[in-house]
This record gives sequence, structure tokens and C-alpha cells, in this order.
Amino acid sequence: MLTIEDRAEIATGVKAGWTVTAIAAHLGRCKSVISREIRRNCTAAGYRVVAADKKAAAARARPQIRAIDADPVLAARVRADLKASRTPRQIAGRLRLEASGESVELMDGSLDAQGRRVSHEAIYRWIYAHPGKELARQGIMLRSKQSQRRSRKKPGERTARIVGMVSIDDRPADATDRRVPGWWEGDLIVGAGNTTAAITLVERSTRYTLILGLPDGKKADGVADVLIDHLQGLPEFMRQGLTWDQGTEMAEHASITVAADLPIYFAHPHSPWERPSNENTNGLIREYLPKGTAITSNQAYLDAIARELNERPRATLGYLTPRESFQRLLVGQPHVASTP
Repeated sequence: MLTIEDRAEIATGVKAGWTVTAIAAHLGRCKSVISREIRRNCTAAGYRVVAADKKAAAARARPQIRAIDADPVLAARVRADLKASRTPRQIAGRLRLEASGESVELMDGSLDAQGRRVSHEAIYRWIYAHPGKELARQGIMLRSKQSQRRSRKKPGERTARIVGMVSIDDRPADATDRRVPGWWEGDLIVGAGNTTAAITLVERSTRYTLILGLPDGKKADGVADVLIDHLQGLPEFMRQGLTWDQGTEMAEHASITVAADLPIYFAHPHSPWERPSNENTNGLIREYLPKGTAITSNQAYLDAIARELNERPRATLGYLTPRESFQRLLVGQPHVASTP
């Protein structure tokens, strides 16, 4: 079974133009396994790590067979009683009574359960597992007219939107020191109608900017795949960590961390000052991509915008440009110029 790390290596190989044979040899896997994996998961945008991994996980998952569906006699009884406007609790209670051996007659509109029993919660789960109004079309409706379970969250109560978040409070202390390279800040800029978006990334020590198109919109899978595709090729010292806000587009942060070897830390809600370089850069990018307009996914166009930003000399860099500063880091030179 391929792991997400394996799939990240496959993505690197595909992007580098390796043959299937070379990728298989690199991973120590059978050539047919790699060939099948690429054939199933390559799109116009290339091989997508997270999408491929989730697709494989879904294929492995076996659908649950609920107790009611597994027993035709019980299913017929539950359906008949629901059509007769009996509640799940009433149905479950009556089944217990009949199964106990108590001498009772069959209720009007009901069917013989032949001693079967089921809990009222199991009946509710069975009802809510059916898509949309399927049961309503069969004349089955709860007295509350609901076909979905209500949320038990209290009004105004916040719920964690992203599982497994690591707070910015747990970020290493050297992340705040701009002399230490490899710490990034990231966010999305969103277009008209909240339907188009692009990723913006800023390396803290050099202010080097990346703008990455999202051809599939701002869904978490697509965001993760684009980040993995662009960041996993950076040297290890340039992948110290990424700070993001708590937007749900980062729901696949764990996959990014594994595939790109890039820890991700989440800022506090409504705290843009915890990502100052990124917030400032987003303001500059908005000069090119104003609010209320669609955000293109044309990477060449976005690269041209980033290139202009990266060619502006910065006083904090000794009037080097972010591009020059970033390139100096890559070859082991000081990223700030010594100016007289």
C-alpha cells in the first residue's frame, strides 16, 4: 500500500520527468503499481498527492451495513411503523415488549418482527443515513419533519474547524527572528463571489513572495496539492515552517506536513499581526488583483506579479531585492547587503 510519503515522491518524479521505471526503482516498488497509480491520478494539473491519497483511502473504506438494512424483516417492520407515524423511541419500545414474550396483538399497520429488537438511536441513525428526501418520498417522515440530525451546538458557540491544529504559541522561538531563514507566512486572496482564489506565501527573512494559482478553487485538497507541489523541492533549511490563519482551506495541513516536510502553525483568530509580512504583501498584490475581481489561476500571470514584487529593493535588506536576498541564501551567502 502506498503512503502519502510515497505519493509525494511520485509527484516529485513526475514533475522532474522521470520514467515510471525510475520512480519505481527509487521507491523500491513494483513498476505496475507506480504505473497504475499515475494513470489513475494524473490530471491536467499533474499528479496531485492529497487527492490521490484521499481517493485511495475512500476506495479502501468499506461501507457500513446497518443492522436494519441487514435484516429484511426488521427493515420492513421499522418502515411500516414509521409510515404509521410512530416515533423511533415508540418503535424500539414496542419491539422490546413484543420480544419479551408479553402477549400483545400486532398494532394496526405494523408487521410481525419475529422477536427482533433495535434501539431508537439505531433507527435515528438509519433514517439520517438516507440521502435527502428519499424516505419522505416513500411516505416516511419523522413527526419533527426532519431528515437530518440537528446540531447540538449552542448559539454563538465556536467549534474547532480544523482537526489537529498546532498553535502559533507552540512555534519555535527562532521563527520570530528574521535572521533565521525558511520560515514562511501564508494566506489566500479571494476573488469575486468567494469562488476564485490564489495562495500567497512570503519568506520572512527575505520577503520573497510566491503567488500560486488554484485551478480547482480554494478547497482544502487543492490547496494542499499546490503547496506540496511548490514547496517540497526547496532545500530543507528553507522549509522550517509555515504560519497560516485558521481558514478551512488548510484542513489538510497534516498531509502537507508529511509530504513536504513542512510544519504548519496556526495564528490566533482575527490576529493578522501574527503574519505581518504576508498581510503587507497581500495589500501590494491587491494593486494587481483588486477586491471584487476574479482571481486568475494562470500561473504565468501570477508569476509575473510576484516577479515585480520580488524586484523591489528593500531598505531592510540593505537595498537588495527579495529575489537577490533569497538567491543568496540558497548559495550560503548573507541575505542582507552591507551598505556604507
